[in-house]
Amino acid sequence: MRSRDLLFLPFFQTIEFKPMKLKSTLVLSALLLLMTTTQVLFAKSSPAGKEQGNVTFTDKGDQKGVDILMDGKLFTSYIWPENVMKPVLYPIFTASGAEVTRGYPLKPRAGERVDHPHHIGIWFNYGDVNKLDFWNNSEAIPADKKSEYGTIHHKAVVKKEGGKGHGLLVVSSSWDTPDGKELLADKTEMYFSNQGATRIIDRITTLTAGTLPVSMADNKEGVIAIRVARQLELPSKDQVIMTDAKGNPTTVKSMSTEGVTGSYRSSEGIKDDAVWSTRGKWMDLNGTINNEKVAIVICDHPQNPGYPTYWHARGYGLFAANPLGWSVFSKGKESLNFSVPAGKSVKFRYRIVIHNGSDLSDEAINALTDEFAKKY
Repeated sequence: MRSRDLLFLPFFQTIEFKPMKLKSTLVLSALLLLMTTTQVLFAKSSPAGKEQGNVTFTDKGDQKGVDILMDGKLFTSYIWPENVMKPVLYPIFTASGAEVTRGYPLKPRAGERVDHPHHIGIWFNYGDVNKLDFWNNSEAIPADKKSEYGTIHHKAVVKKEGGKGHGLLVVSSSWDTPDGKELLADKTEMYFSNQGATRIIDRITTLTAGTLPVSMADNKEGVIAIRVARQLELPSKDQVIMTDAKGNPTTVKSMSTEGVTGSYRSSEGIKDDAVWSTRGKWMDLNGTINNEKVAIVICDHPQNPGYPTYWHARGYGLFAANPLGWSVFSKGKESLNFSVPAGKSVKFRYRIVIHNGSDLSDEAINALTDEFAKKY
């Protein structure tokens, strides 16, 4: 008997089962119907069901990375190539094998956008750290401008621990100035959960300042982000000129919207392009890839700075949570010039859910978010 069936056990114990007793028969039938209906509702609201499969890790050797496998198949890779200015998780696959991340610039695919070369996979950084731009740094930055940008250098894989349903990867990195001085020591724990059609990444990042305080001034470019595949963008035929943190214009050209199916939904009920610059404890991006529904959810945590976070979520495929950029998102009504005191630490906690086969209901996402809040 399953645990949720036990809820009905006291009712069965009170029934007097006598042959040809119509009243008892009707009561039993009603209870069986109630039980079946409740189980169906439970199944619809459950995002994952019973945990399944193993999580394992494989070193990529000279390729500078670690593959994260679920049920023996690639889920994602933690990589730190020299031509990417921070460690990233790339690519990202659903349990059914659909790739939900954009290929450009590492592995461009036909029909996708080629803007913002610093948008790769899933990453974590910020646009103003002691006045250095870590967010926008990429190979595209001219040599004479490099002094304005910081780089996050991978240092070590501290721990790899696979297992049934779960795995843990702990890594360290350094947020460095152009001349190689460390501003922040970064320790990141990534908990991977394999729950059938639902895959979860719980990322816990601790940033520690050295002998001097580190400013993370109010800036729209941050903090945790994923750049999604073309199919998960919001349909739009408009040509858009966007400006990065340094005032450099980027033209995103009009493209065909065939197969483009993305739709945002926040915990506050706000949808699509309107979610940008709003607050919420979670955001869902859902769409269709290879004729299958796909959902990506980012969950904020109550202990994060700036909770509930502002959402730097764009229709062209940037899906980011930024808890520190209050001024630009509130149009000057709020401000937050965050800093990490000398020798002190700050911790950021985020959950990313990759689900295939359906979208997730508000009830299911709230359950995932609440569970995350209690767990860490």
